[in-house]
Amino acid sequence: MSLVLNVDGDRWRAHLRAIAEKRSGLVPVIKGNGYGFGLGRLARKAGWLGVDVVAVGTPSELSEVANRYDGDLLVLTPWRSFDLPPESVPAARLIHTVDRIEDLRDLAASGDRPRVVLELMTSMKRHGFTPRGLREAAAVARAGGVRLEGSSVHLPLGRAGGNLAEAETLMTELVAAGLATTVWVSHLGVEEVARLEQHYPEVTFRQRVGTELWLGDRGALAVRAHVLDSHPVERGEVFGYRGRTLPRTGTIVIVSGGTAHGIGLEAPTGDSGAKARVSALARGGLDAVGLAKSPFTLGGKARYFAEPPHMQASMLFLPAGTNVPEIGETVEVRVRYTATYFDEVEIS
Repeated sequence: MSLVLNVDGDRWRAHLRAIAEKRSGLVPVIKGNGYGFGLGRLARKAGWLGVDVVAVGTPSELSEVANRYDGDLLVLTPWRSFDLPPESVPAARLIHTVDRIEDLRDLAASGDRPRVVLELMTSMKRHGFTPRGLREAAAVARAGGVRLEGSSVHLPLGRAGGNLAEAETLMTELVAAGLATTVWVSHLGVEEVARLEQHYPEVTFRQRVGTELWLGDRGALAVRAHVLDSHPVERGEVFGYRGRTLPRTGTIVIVSGGTAHGIGLEAPTGDSGAKARVSALARGGLDAVGLAKSPFTLGGKARYFAEPPHMQASMLFLPAGTNVPEIGETVEVRVRYTATYFDEVEIS
């Protein structure tokens, strides 16, 4: 019983190479569920790409990545004294993100001269120094106790018109703080980085890239689930954990993939447009009458859950007259990769 991510290996690797070639100073981001591939697999692939540093999300992700990749490790979540990196990871390989003056002073007082990047607040308002705070932090860093690896800006996603205007404004602040030497950036397009490199030829830009790198060629990826069982049901017949009935005669099809895999658990799409809102309302209406659209495709159509997905399997409803797949066949599944845990990842 398995939910499998199948990867066209040649196509995927060609895509990774292409991104590495067009994203100078590439820093692969390896975090969360490893974009569906797993942290360890992406760590090995980053080594295959030949990059000198990767970025993880949190200190807890370091061990799994550090054991499979030999280069430097940037931690994206700002350093906090209550969430320290594991001792098994060599400190010399670590680069900490710092966004508070008290944390910078704690690191400087450690006596280990830890490597740091100083993050400037962007319009995202998540982490970062104010411009004035950044200038103070730069002075503390230069006083010794830490090794300054540059500055960092983490811009928001998907803004109309791009992020270049904000990036240009932030660069002015970095120049004022004397930190426009190496700048670590996220969520800037290739053309936007090219413009910055043109305007600031003395600056080295390190481009942190996650989704575009690992999931940028969706045609190379396919998710399939096994058909585990099927049972004909008459209209009004009781079935399932919750003793439901259906208003139509058909077939209950049980497929691999449930809540343990992330099936039925939606991550935010980030799409706030009118179309997305209408879709959300439509889904809510279907949910209210017990008919939620599933991500499983049978007979060329996305099918409804017969009841909410279980931990490791889902029950689907096929109306009478629809071809019923054989046990052991596989069906297509549309998933959000960053919210799905696969039983297997098969790379050709």
